[in-house]
Amino acid sequence: MDSFNKNEVERIFSSAPFIADMGLELVAIESGECRSRLVLANRHLQQDGFVHFGVQATVADHTAGAAGASTAKPGQIVLTSDFSLKLLRSARGTHLECIATVLKAGSSLTVVESEVYCGTADDMRLVSKAMVTLAVVSPRGQNPG
Repeated sequence: MDSFNKNEVERIFSSAPFIADMGLELVAIESGECRSRLVLANRHLQQDGFVHFGVQATVADHTAGAAGASTAKPGQIVLTSDFSLKLLRSARGTHLECIATVLKAGSSLTVVESEVYCGTADDMRLVSKAMVTLAVVSPRGQNPG
């Protein structure tokens, strides 16, 4: 993977209203890998003060989508078709960091693994891991180049 679709990855982060409202930020992108960061606020927590499962799932899914999009052809988009998240430990800290890595980039399906870390600047721990399958599609009326 010597070239990648950087514009599509940037669009995924800049054009998703829910992601902007949540506060998820793009940190780095390479072909087949994306890193994101979420500074935690009270709104991201569940009733016992831990980071909500839904927050971790959203971070893992969106970052995986961006990693998958980096390998798509220009004009193609990716849509989650299957998602599984395993919580490994309770998540508490100042921020989340996610690393999503494409395991297999295909012409119709791409498989991505996301690792979500939580903690403080000097103590980050793996708190959840997701496996995400993305459908690679051309929006209606468009053919990929």
